[in-house]
Amino acid sequence: MKIYTLMFDMTAVLPRLKKFKLQEFNSSHPKIFVEADDPDGACYEGYCRLSEILLKHDDTRANATFAKKIMDEVRITKVKCK
Repeated sequence: MKIYTLMFDMTAVLPRLKKFKLQEFNSSHPKIFVEADDPDGACYEGYCRLSEILLKHDDTRANATFAKKIMDEVRITKVKCK
């Protein structure tokens, strides 16, 4: 397993996420470190980590729909292997 650095672009969604405790995603361009076998797996892990944070806040169907819409607007702009 390798450690990857993911650069996210959350400028489009950050204003709608004020009520969430976003931890390491709490900026418009956060850097996230994940462990994965390849870059695709690293991107998957990054998206999973963000969706888990959103779903832990409120486990309702409405929140799950909201999280899905948010995930469509979040982009990973750079993937770098350390």
